[in-house]
Amino acid sequence: MLESKPYRVLLYYYYVTIENPEEFAAAHLAWCKEQELKGRILVANEGINGTVSGTIEQTDAYINMMKSDPRFEGIVFKIDEADGHAFKKMHVRPRNELVTLRLEDDINPLEVTGRYLSPTEFLEGLQDENTIVLDARNDYEYELGHFRNAIKPDIQSFRELPQWVRDNKEMLEGKKVLTYCTGGIRCEKFSGWLVREGFEDVGQLHGGIATYGKDPEVQGELWDGQMYVFDERISVPINQKEHVIVGRDYFTDEPCERYINCANPECNKQILASEENEHKYMRSCTHECRVHPRNLYVKQHNLTDEEWAERASQLTEPIATK
Repeated sequence: MLESKPYRVLLYYYYVTIENPEEFAAAHLAWCKEQELKGRILVANEGINGTVSGTIEQTDAYINMMKSDPRFEGIVFKIDEADGHAFKKMHVRPRNELVTLRLEDDINPLEVTGRYLSPTEFLEGLQDENTIVLDARNDYEYELGHFRNAIKPDIQSFRELPQWVRDNKEMLEGKKVLTYCTGGIRCEKFSGWLVREGFEDVGQLHGGIATYGKDPEVQGELWDGQMYVFDERISVPINQKEHVIVGRDYFTDEPCERYINCANPECNKQILASEENEHKYMRSCTHECRVHPRNLYVKQHNLTDEEWAERASQLTEPIATK
């Protein structure tokens, strides 16, 4: 039997009224720092959403602390084993919304949301010809991995999703609409919005992709690629039966699952690139970014102005754009 890893990563959310989120966030941050936990937690009047890393003892203490609070009695933690911390620091920040939809008439998932589907039910839905499956995440998350035949809305951020649905309503009418996201929090609101818009058969993957990948029955079936996560791991495997790479290198379009950030800090675009192409293209997504005066790759590798100019001049040919 394999030994457990010494650290764990907790992923969770919970919709519940939190009075004075600013005060709650400050006290929560102090407690987490005292326990030497690291992570990123958002707190709003509508609830809490976080990812926290620490030792087994530290994460157990966090789970026990949260569940001892009557407000969070029903909270569910998704747990990954890890070799070390998944974050460099601990942040707890108050927000107006846990997920940014910016609706004029906001959705309360405690009042309206799509039908919860277990991993087994979701897998069945994936194979139903009358089903449309919508990915409720960002484009760079989809490009690293997604459910087979899922639709990637042509949007740049989550808050653009409602307008995309309105523009493509004919595609969805008369269909069963299933939606999914990393841990489930975005789908709570988005599926509720779909119901309010008049779609009659709306389902969401309960617990998100993270839960789907750990289910002993489905074992991540019909998921291709890896799941993007918002910590230093960047990605985690989901499909336990087969691994199909769907990510494509930004520069060569070859299979790739390695994310980097553009070296121009004013761009910072996330792109998939092999280590070889990262260095060849100076970790820059465009020629403009390569010659940008604040290019971090140039500084990190101590390139002289002459070396910089020579390398950049050799890379002015068009590159792939996603």
